[in-house]
Amino acid sequence: MITEEEVYGAISTVIDPEVGFDIVSLGLIYGVKVNAQNNVHVTMTLSTKGCPLHELIQQWTKEAVLKIDGVESCEIEVVWEPAWNISMASERVKKELCG
Repeated sequence: MITEEEVYGAISTVIDPEVGFDIVSLGLIYGVKVNAQNNVHVTMTLSTKGCPLHELIQQWTKEAVLKIDGVESCEIEVVWEPAWNISMASERVKKELCG
C-alpha cells in the first residue's frame, strides 16, 4: 500500500518556479488520501487564483504522484478555501520570503 508520506515526498519534488520552493513547503497541499486500491486524491490550492502556472503545477503534481511505484491513479482537486497565505508555509520558506 502506498503511504501518504510517500505521496508527500513525491509532491515535494514539484517546485513553484515563481518562488523557487516546493509546493509542500509552501503549504499548497491541503491533504492526501490513498485508498486500498492505491488511487491517490490530492487536495491542493495555489498561491493566487490568477496563477499563470495553474495548469502546469497541477500536471506536475499528478505526474510526480504517478511516478510512485504501485499508484493506480491520481486525482488533483484544486480548492480556494481556505485561501492560501504565507503563514501556511514552512518556517524555512517564511524566513526566506519574509526575511
